[in-house]
Amino acid sequence: MNGAISVVGIGADGWDGLPENSRRALRAAEVIIGGPRQLGLLPADDCPGSRVAWPSPLRPAVPGLLAEHTAAGRRIAVLASGDPSFYGIARTLAEAAGDRRLDVHPHPSSVSYACARLGWPLEAVETLSLVARPLDALRAALHPGRRLLLLGEGPETPARVAALLREAGWGGTRIRVLEQLGGPAERLLDGTAADWPHARADALHVLALDCVRDPGTLRLGATPGLPDEAYEHDGQLTKRYVRAATLAALAPAPGELLWDVGGGSGSIGIEWMRAHRDCRAIAVERSPERAARITRNAAALGVPALRVVTGPAPDALAGLPAPHAVFIGGGLTVPGLLDACWDALPAGGRLVANTVTLESEALLADRHRRHGGELVRLAVSTAVPVGGFTGWRTAMPVTQWSVTKGSPEA
Repeated sequence: MNGAISVVGIGADGWDGLPENSRRALRAAEVIIGGPRQLGLLPADDCPGSRVAWPSPLRPAVPGLLAEHTAAGRRIAVLASGDPSFYGIARTLAEAAGDRRLDVHPHPSSVSYACARLGWPLEAVETLSLVARPLDALRAALHPGRRLLLLGEGPETPARVAALLREAGWGGTRIRVLEQLGGPAERLLDGTAADWPHARADALHVLALDCVRDPGTLRLGATPGLPDEAYEHDGQLTKRYVRAATLAALAPAPGELLWDVGGGSGSIGIEWMRAHRDCRAIAVERSPERAARITRNAAALGVPALRVVTGPAPDALAGLPAPHAVFIGGGLTVPGLLDACWDALPAGGRLVANTVTLESEALLADRHRRHGGELVRLAVSTAVPVGGFTGWRTAMPVTQWSVTKGSPEA
């Protein structure tokens, strides 16, 4: 491939574990770029090219480093751990140089090795990377009986994971740390989160979790409508059954961005992001106290990447990236708010607004006449004791308008 950058995956078994096509690419390279550990696995006699260690931070340095050697006409090879296209350097290289310039030589990934050692079917295992990512993101993946593989960031990662599991009520989870997979120093550490004895592990490792929820730990399902008790709140919370109906109307899809306007406790944005790991959300909340609470709830429920903007809408919406969907949970009568949210949506974007007041309901009825969509009233009743009997207690009904911009009725 003319002008290609060879991207060569290498394992803990080093040069001996490379197939011949990977060796040829490294022998032919005039410049070999990689981490110090990876570069140290190559024999000097077989790979005479000059060796360049990645600077830190890596990502911003990639375009300049590639351009420097490409401009000089040098043949470049880049080393990667395992499969370069699986949570590896290939993605960053493709963004910098274009995917058509990459000639990728994959090696078995650490995840493939781990499944082979554990006897786990690869397709039935969820894999999460903790490299340069908040540890709290693990919380959203915890379900009883679930098998997880975690790509660790450093020697302290297993101990940190064990501490999080204990704090979250998953202390019975079995943890296995598989070090130096495929190499001569391969080793297995085994234990539970409740009594994990190892302060450090080898830097090159994968964690395997058999998830066990401790008795008394609140059960959180995979669908919208988490128990209200899952949230820290001051009463400003879209209640469970209305929340489930609201998320159904918003219809989150991978990669989409939600504006949660009038975030309150953050429940809509949080459950939007829990729908898929690639869903994104921005919660806009005027109260600093509530904004801080949203941040805490997002971390506790496994979506620490939820962005919180503190300030009054519509002013706080200025400059935000365009959303695929907008939820308005409060402030509908604020001048210009509904118009600003509507104008920010592209064709095909969805808007859902909830209210319990007559004034805001009249506003939604007017917009329904102008733009179409669906106008529904949600009423939830709960059985409660009435003396020695049982009766129904009805919560305030919620009026909900949902509409797709650019749809035939809009």
